[in-house]
Amino acid sequence: MLKLYTDTKFLTEAYRKKVFPLLFDLHFLKNTELLSYYKLVDEVEKSDIVVFPIDYSQFIKFREAFKSLLQLAKKHDKPIWIYTGSDYGFTTYIKNSYTFRLGGFDSKLNDTTFIMPSFVNDPYISYLSNGFSVLEQENQLSIGFVGHAKSGVLKYLKEFLSHLKYKLKRWLGLILADAQPFYPSSIKRAGYLHKLQLSKALKTNFILRNNYRAGVQTEAYKQKSTQEFYNNIFNNAYIFCSRGVGNFSVRFYETLAVGRIPVLLNTDCRLPLNDSIDWSKHIILLDDRKKESLEQQIVAFHNSKSNEAFKELQKSNRKLWETHLMRPSYFIKIHDAFLNS
Repeated sequence: MLKLYTDTKFLTEAYRKKVFPLLFDLHFLKNTELLSYYKLVDEVEKSDIVVFPIDYSQFIKFREAFKSLLQLAKKHDKPIWIYTGSDYGFTTYIKNSYTFRLGGFDSKLNDTTFIMPSFVNDPYISYLSNGFSVLEQENQLSIGFVGHAKSGVLKYLKEFLSHLKYKLKRWLGLILADAQPFYPSSIKRAGYLHKLQLSKALKTNFILRNNYRAGVQTEAYKQKSTQEFYNNIFNNAYIFCSRGVGNFSVRFYETLAVGRIPVLLNTDCRLPLNDSIDWSKHIILLDDRKKESLEQQIVAFHNSKSNEAFKELQKSNRKLWETHLMRPSYFIKIHDAFLNS
């Protein structure tokens, strides 16, 4: 069991949406499974780890509380767990600390940075009521996508202006975020999808939106668009996934939750638990710098599988999501990794 010490003044409803995800389960939800692996203690001397209670970019604004917790950790030589949320994330340089974030560039992240999955709800509870089942392998593989993908000059200008706004806010110190180059994600995504649509070897089932979440405004339309999204994943063995504003894909985790096969465009991303998960056994990782086209890389992977292996892969991906990528299971794996390190 790992004993955690934090500033409990921040474990209130006012900070509920900003709290370190593990603390959310321990304090707010009282998750019984996690409580057998972690315990919140009220004395730093009794702890194994000091945890910054809320998102780093918010916690640092409370200077006295931040300084006090940091000094306690240093005084008692306790490692610090830091959560930095949002699309971009932020690299801290605090000694003896470990950072948990959603994305970032693998080549720039150190060994004490842990990528968290996007914690999505089980789609078989909310949207796919018939339950999990596998698809049979077909000679012509099917690849799906529902989402925001739009090209054009106006779209490029809109995304470029959004990037300039981010850079200005960062320069002015209004946000704490790592620097990253301009990446017009919607335009890039539209370009890759268009290339795949031209392929005769692929059966593409794409629904391209001009806006994020189809621009829906009402709860009814949100429900409808999400249902359409999950139906598309369920009905296609492969799902195209690429980064958004941040260097990670929520769709990647939604695909695994359904038990399908993500086709992930590699943009120097780091995946969760990469020291213990052999991701090459679960996904197609596309590299647009290779001599082989994206289509050829997808087809080669598909043709390397027998029908039985193809079905087992879908079962394995669903199982992987349940045992490693749901919030409680992820932090159990983190618990084990820290005890064994």
